[in-house]
Amino acid sequence: MTTRTRPGTARTTVVFALITGAALALTACSGGEPATAPAGASGAPGAAKGALPSEDVVTAVKKNETAAKLLPADVRQRGSFTVASSVASPPSSTYLADGKTVVGVDADFSAAVAKALGLEVKREVVGFEAILPALGSGKYDVGTGNFGVTEERRRTIDFVTYINDGQGFASRADSPLKAVTDLTQLCGLKVAVNAGTTFEQSLEKNKGRCAAAGKKPYEVSVFSEAGTVWMSLQQGRSDVTMSTINGLRYAVTQQKGVKFLNEYRRLDVGFAFKKGTPLAPAFQAAVNGLKADGTYDRILKKWGVTGSGIAKSQISPPELPSPEK
Repeated sequence: MTTRTRPGTARTTVVFALITGAALALTACSGGEPATAPAGASGAPGAAKGALPSEDVVTAVKKNETAAKLLPADVRQRGSFTVASSVASPPSSTYLADGKTVVGVDADFSAAVAKALGLEVKREVVGFEAILPALGSGKYDVGTGNFGVTEERRRTIDFVTYINDGQGFASRADSPLKAVTDLTQLCGLKVAVNAGTTFEQSLEKNKGRCAAAGKKPYEVSVFSEAGTVWMSLQQGRSDVTMSTINGLRYAVTQQKGVKFLNEYRRLDVGFAFKKGTPLAPAFQAAVNGLKADGTYDRILKKWGVTGSGIAKSQISPPELPSPEK
């Protein structure tokens, strides 16, 4: 069974979701293996819990003339590109205390690529589920939201990769689960995920495996906000959550009574574009230029996700192998 949260439910639920969401907007992601995970909330050793890193890793980026020459003439003339950004939780994306300024890995890479290409970023915050369809309609040039590269998405979307993240699991601290290496371990449990994600897709696609194993199916609860996922887990309405590896590693350091279980699979993450976009070669060259000049590593270090680095940016690479059979 799949359940979805609906706007306008009980006031207490809304209030709790807002409080939890606000807290997790400062607390929900980090990255890499334990050795590269942040010592403090900001990803910097000794940082105050809940703090966000403020290092400027973009201003010094110089224009990459080689990459800029790959831009379509109309974009060069316009001097900007529009980005549809999903804002969920750090380090991928979050707001500063002003509630307006978007920061995070996605924002830094978007800004750094723009500087390298000699363009201005025009950002609009858009719901995660709406971004990919909006790209197809031509409403935006680029989409960011920690979008994992999958075969299904590659049919209609082009990607330019910039990090590697993936899927993982977390549960309450009292859960008997130690790790989820096969989805049949979830049979009979309630799993909370965010809407429109690869997590939701993987779980729905493999639901029949429980019945095939003679077990009770797992239930998938789908939420539109990260805060409500954690609320569901903390209140015992869900048994486990499936989300980004980086995000889960970080979130469990900021909340009591929850634990990170394990990485389930890795996925390349990229800027998303309308299929056949002429922008992809320029963005790829810009990202690889950022790797060459050291900006790339500085961004990852700033957000505590050095374990998510990639060797080079690629355009719509094949989906990485899945443990699902």
